[in-house]
Amino acid sequence: MKQKFGNWLQRVFAGRYGVDQLSLAILVLDLILCLVGMFTRNGWLNLLAYIPMVLVLYRMLSKNTYRRYQENRRFLQLIDRIKDRKNRYYKCPKCKQLVRVPRGKGKISITCPRCKEKFVKKT
Repeated sequence: MKQKFGNWLQRVFAGRYGVDQLSLAILVLDLILCLVGMFTRNGWLNLLAYIPMVLVLYRMLSKNTYRRYQENRRFLQLIDRIKDRKNRYYKCPKCKQLVRVPRGKGKISITCPRCKEKFVKKT
């Protein structure tokens, strides 16, 4: 019986996307909404807390793995931009190379490492 259930569960979840960082972030949001709704005794907030849970289940059971991967990739790029607040990124006007410079240095002259083009930007 245990073996049959395990095989059935394995067949159901084959090809599904599963849990990723975006799903975990949505679960944390859901937990926060549940706790706030519980302490404020707000019925609408408790009802609103079901939406992220349904979204996580939809993402977890989705067979469109490419689409879920793209969503997670965009989320991780956003998180990386938030984490990297100490640097500013500019594109070289000549070759479009992305150049990283430190923030808060005022007006600086930037030299592109690829084409050696110099341009002035404010950080």
